[in-house]
Amino acid sequence: MNDYEILDAHAVPAYIAGRPAIAKRIDPDRITAVREVGDGNMNLVFVVEADGQEGLVLKQSLPYVRIAPTWPVTPDRNGFEANALAAHGSMAPEYVPALYDADEDRHVIAVEDLSDHRVWRGALIDGLRHEGAAADLGRYVARVAFGTSVFGLDPDDQKAALARAVNPELCRITEDLVFTEPYIRHEHNSVLPANEADVAAYAGDPEVRAAIGVAKLAFMTHAEALIHGDLHTGSVLVRAATGTTPRSTRAFDAEFAFYGPVGFDLGALWGNFVLAAARATILGAADHAAWVLRQATVAWDAFEAEFRTLWPGRVDPRVFGDAVLDRFLGTVRADAAGFGGAKAARRVIGFSKVADIETLPEAERSVAVRGVLRSARLLLVDGPRLTDVRRLFDEVGDVLATTA
Repeated sequence: MNDYEILDAHAVPAYIAGRPAIAKRIDPDRITAVREVGDGNMNLVFVVEADGQEGLVLKQSLPYVRIAPTWPVTPDRNGFEANALAAHGSMAPEYVPALYDADEDRHVIAVEDLSDHRVWRGALIDGLRHEGAAADLGRYVARVAFGTSVFGLDPDDQKAALARAVNPELCRITEDLVFTEPYIRHEHNSVLPANEADVAAYAGDPEVRAAIGVAKLAFMTHAEALIHGDLHTGSVLVRAATGTTPRSTRAFDAEFAFYGPVGFDLGALWGNFVLAAARATILGAADHAAWVLRQATVAWDAFEAEFRTLWPGRVDPRVFGDAVLDRFLGTVRADAAGFGGAKAARRVIGFSKVADIETLPEAERSVAVRGVLRSARLLLVDGPRLTDVRRLFDEVGDVLATTA
């Protein structure tokens, strides 16, 4: 049973009128349109427009998975997202939506309207190249990683922040969907008949199983920073520069945020670049595939440069010297490779597949899935040992091209 009001478009103006923090931003009497645009798995999302005023977005958590109503999930996830947006917005405001209000009772957050952006996954599917987006995200991850870790926070403040961000139910979803279900028989899994042997070979490979276990252990135990937790191309909005309007990159949907391994956010991006490149490769767009895979190196280089720039400001340099920095960055890079493989594979085996692959004709889709799984194995098994990100993703490109 729901113990709070579930909004619809007709109820939104009255809801805004009762929330002073947002009623002062948008006059309920001047609202001209309310559109429900949520197309994800979890939430209701309303874009609110008003005459002569900037709009805003309301996002409400449902007490179940939207695309699977019999699957209950905590509506408190909007509270975790509000906590993450507040923290991330204080460190990287240009890379996340502004947070206007958080309603704990009705599980609603109000954020900046970014309707002039588009979801990066769709742009990549259309073959568009938003130069600078990957570097923006690398800098975003670095600022958040430094600023919410023991490097950037007083130890007492860091421990308090960690306690506020404990997010067990959504972490369990990731633990299951990314690190467990694709490697067992599970009702969430589905593959084309042409890929059954590919999945069996991948999931049954002893080296893959060992690597996925190591990755899951890191995800569950390495509480390094307040990470986004679901930073794939479907959780990134991009806007190209036009006239006097600058380009923009924003990470949204941070409801999976928790204190976890920094490499998970980078790995999520890397895995989704593999998916986009697999699509481009099978469609004969080799140049676009190569560009997409280069974005992994672009994101890494920007992350490392930004983190090194922030390093002199660490709160405790007594034993956190440059050797610690180098070792930490090496760990993040190795983690990102393994996580990237896990994130790519889960999108072609398990629950919540992606349009990059699913919109391909069946014959092409089966070949693309085969390439993704071979690339995932490379990232999981060999990736953590390779210190050159560019070389790693050149090898991914070779795998995809050879498979196609």
